[in-house]
Amino acid sequence: MVRRIDVTGATGVRLAAWEFGDPPKPDPHSDPHHRSPGVLLLHGLMGRASHWASTARWLSARHRAVALDQRGHGQSEKPPQAFYTREAYVEDAEAALEQLDLAPAVLIGHAMGALTAWQLAAKRPDLVRGLIICDMRASALGAASQREWEDWFKSWPTPFATLADVRKWFGEDDPWVERPNPARGAFYAEVMHECPDGWRPVFEPAQMLKSRETWVYDAHWEELAQVQCPTLVVRGLDGELGRAEAQEMVRVLPHGEYAEVADAGHLVHYDQPESWRTAIEPFLDGVLTR
Repeated sequence: MVRRIDVTGATGVRLAAWEFGDPPKPDPHSDPHHRSPGVLLLHGLMGRASHWASTARWLSARHRAVALDQRGHGQSEKPPQAFYTREAYVEDAEAALEQLDLAPAVLIGHAMGALTAWQLAAKRPDLVRGLIICDMRASALGAASQREWEDWFKSWPTPFATLADVRKWFGEDDPWVERPNPARGAFYAEVMHECPDGWRPVFEPAQMLKSRETWVYDAHWEELAQVQCPTLVVRGLDGELGRAEAQEMVRVLPHGEYAEVADAGHLVHYDQPESWRTAIEPFLDGVLTR
């Protein structure tokens, strides 16, 4: 079962939220007013809710798990460039928690979605009972990173003739790929749609560059230190978050824990879904059963 739920985000932006499995049925012997804890899954830059499908399905056996297409992504609305601020992304997630009646929820975020999650946890601790940060840095990346991304977007051979071409380019031919990575090719195939001249991304690259400005030029250690709920920082051994910075993030967090996933790059949950589950399930069991 895949079910779409419409959410109204900040400034009235229309957002698509998704359930990829039926929520658990209530125990007839339990308190009729008791409900299973909620989980909100937030994808990274250029991602979409469907990238969380595997995680959401196993979570839904015991919890209500909802993945959000964030503004500019997936099937959510793509407003003008000026609306891609940190505040807007955080307010969207806040609205989703309240409108979906998930709070107090566990937030699971990848990359940009993880930054949104910890900023929301700092802003609204009443809405968040636990947090998982997947491969997102707290330090600023620097202006050179933004220039590299601009050049990278220009290097894409769009439009792609077929989805097979998408998978091959992002999985093998992209100069950013150090070795063949079929999971990366599949990841990007999910964010393409068919146009009259071929396959193009569902997002606007200019909007993605605007979205990432706030962690290119700004660090976010202060908000991280304000997170009061239990938090797990997860990195892939070949990801973008280095071990030293990840461990410093755990130290800064009032209730931080740390986990690594071997043989995984930046797309930890997508690269190695079983190892990802092994890494996060004990933490979730502790937070969601309290």
